[in-house]
Amino acid sequence: MAEQGATKNRILDAAELLFAEHGFKETSLRAITTAASANLASVNYHYGDKKGLIRAVLSRYLELFIPAFKMELVALHQRDEFDMNDVFLCTKRPLLRLNSFKNNGTTIFMSLISHGYTDVQGHLRWFITTHYDDVIQLFIGAVRRAYPCLDPETLFWRLHFTLGASVFTMTSSTALCDIADSNFSNRVQTEDLINRLVPYLAAGVTAPIELRRV
Repeated sequence: MAEQGATKNRILDAAELLFAEHGFKETSLRAITTAASANLASVNYHYGDKKGLIRAVLSRYLELFIPAFKMELVALHQRDEFDMNDVFLCTKRPLLRLNSFKNNGTTIFMSLISHGYTDVQGHLRWFITTHYDDVIQLFIGAVRRAYPCLDPETLFWRLHFTLGASVFTMTSSTALCDIADSNFSNRVQTEDLINRLVPYLAAGVTAPIELRRV
């Protein structure tokens, strides 16, 4: 049993690194089993198939991030007033917590989320919306309370633009921090990045809504 548990964890760790670096589509099960010193039968035994493995890899992060994010959102909704900055700051502590789980955990998590969209992993989006819809609705509800004039279509686009900016910033964090250090002699940490990113995202979501041309 101990050996099975060790094999299961090796597969997860190898898959996580390869998925984060190369994406879900470009990473084969053969590459994962080679890196994990395991065989295909082990993957099938523990995870069923590649989709099951993808969900298991992401779940390790979601199971830490989602409960913490939900707590922040519940506390926010109990306030009489808040703005869009407050909404996006709800992600700060849950994201930073991932770095305690694993070195560069925040970057790895955001990279996995990014590949979930760019690799057209419909099953992954289904998995997230099915298992965590209550938290998604809490977040959307907070956005709507902070800026009630957003119609559903505009909200859809702005939240996806927000996701794109967040993913790019966090997955490129190492390079961006190195550039900031070189150009401005300013050592930037993950927390600093989030603090700089939040006002930008808030301003984008609350930008004036242009009238559509007929």
